[in-house]
Amino acid sequence: MVEFIEAVEKRNSQPLNRFIDLSALDAVDLNFKFIFHVALGRRLSAAPKPAVKSAFYVTSPATAHYPKLHAMLTDHSPLHVSLFTERAAAAKWLGVPLEALSA
Repeated sequence: MVEFIEAVEKRNSQPLNRFIDLSALDAVDLNFKFIFHVALGRRLSAAPKPAVKSAFYVTSPATAHYPKLHAMLTDHSPLHVSLFTERAAAAKWLGVPLEALSA
């Protein structure tokens, strides 16, 4: 997923906001070390670029834990990460129509 995001970023000159829908997951098999390295790498690659928003749509505590950690580790960087339990709130924060976030 990280490689895909970085490849898309290289092809686009403008920053791209993101919507990550974790609602279909019932468990997440990650660890702190992985999230730490991803967040640090994203911070370093985003540093010279304009701000980017990442909206995580979560519906369970199991899927909220690591996005919360990612948000904490990317705080005070050009990566603005927020968690949402309602698609409408995520759409408003991203500045897109709700339909753009529908599956």
